[in-house]
Amino acid sequence: MNLLIFGATGDTGRELVKQALAQGHTVTAFSRHADELTADFPTIKTIEGDVTDKATVEKAVQGQDAVLSALGSSSLKRSPALTTGVRNIVEAMEQYNVRRLVYQSSLGVGESRKQVGFLVRYIIIPLVLRNAIADHEDKERIIKQSNLDWVIVRPAGLTNGEHTGEYRSGETIDFGAKIARADVADFMLKQVTDDACLKKTPGVSY
Repeated sequence: MNLLIFGATGDTGRELVKQALAQGHTVTAFSRHADELTADFPTIKTIEGDVTDKATVEKAVQGQDAVLSALGSSSLKRSPALTTGVRNIVEAMEQYNVRRLVYQSSLGVGESRKQVGFLVRYIIIPLVLRNAIADHEDKERIIKQSNLDWVIVRPAGLTNGEHTGEYRSGETIDFGAKIARADVADFMLKQVTDDACLKKTPGVSY
């Protein structure tokens, strides 16, 4: 399949690229620094650009079978550029009839906030993660209001552990659970062809 990956130079994005290529997919990586990937992945196609540039996003989306997004920010401030980027991705996919979108969000967003403990729900999220969670909620809202075949993945606490292929997924995730980015990528790639979680927001953890 022809897969377009946004946020491909991030930790989860690199895992998506690595595993997608290993599975035989034709991968296009979209990033502001996409050229960083060519040394490690010589067969990859790259598009260097910013997701806020609608024309470049539209060019990247054309001819793809599915889109995966690992876009994220390490800042604790609001990131309106990423929200604009998700809107550009969704609109481009609708325009060019690319149906499947797999988007990485986070545990604690939306109704999944009920699954986290008292400390996280009432102290850490309001005082520390408020902006990051609000950004994810804005982006999820854009995706949910689209006519795409979307899956929003909400991983537990991310680690840099090994790819195991063994994890739990579903609507309920235990507080304090962890998941390696490599296994998040594994789950996301499965959603490209699996309809079980279509238009749902599964969590994923060990």
